[in-house]
This record gives sequence, structure tokens and C-alpha cells, in this order.
Amino acid sequence: MSTATFERRPGWITFASVLLFAVAFVRIISAINYFSDGSEINDLSNSLFGQQLWVWGIWDLLLAALALVAGLSMLGGGGFGRVITYIWGVWVMVQSFLIIGLAPWYAIAMIALAALVIYGVASSSDWRREPS
Repeated sequence: MSTATFERRPGWITFASVLLFAVAFVRIISAINYFSDGSEINDLSNSLFGQQLWVWGIWDLLLAALALVAGLSMLGGGGFGRVITYIWGVWVMVQSFLIIGLAPWYAIAMIALAALVIYGVASSSDWRREPS
């Protein structure tokens, strides 16, 4: 019987990946709501994209795609996921500051989640999965 040794992934990497998956899921739902001109959307006429809700939908889908790719890459130990995670975190923070006057609680929550994800990746930057 062979004994296999498993290298443990840091908890912060797993935490950051799970948060990225959760935020991606929420962003997909948000994008669907933008595409269908949902009644739950605040007045965005004075925002960056104005009344063009489909542009907000594409924006949210891009954020969701980046979050999914980065989460999968980080779980696999890839450095690509780390770079994308940093970019994604900054992107989410910038977008959240753009809408903070329109949806303050949502924006604050997204800023906090992005900060936790960036912290999680930065605090475990020395971990790499060894190739099999």
C-alpha cells in the first residue's frame, strides 16, 4: 500500500477562491437583472454608463468571468489566478466607489469582500502547488 502525501493549500487561498465564486454568482444574477431592465435597479441616469443598463450587465458579466477564472486558477495553485485576483479586486473596488452614492450598502459590502480577497492572496503569496 502506498502512502500519498498531500500538500495543504493555505486557508486564505481557499477562502479567497470561495469568495470569488460567491461574488461571481451574485454578479451573474445582477447582470441578468440589468439585461431584463429589472424594477429593483436604482436610478442610474447620473452614473458612469447612464441609462444603458445592458452596459452594466456586460460589466457585471466581465467581473464574474474574472472571478471564476481566478478562483479556479488559485485552487489549482496557478500564479495566473493571483494576478487576475489582484486585478479583479481593484476593479471591483473602483466600480464600487462609482456606485457608492446609488447603492451604498452593496458598494461597501463589495469593497470589504474585495479587500478580504486581496488580503488572503497577499498573505499567502509564498504558496505554490508542486507539479505532480
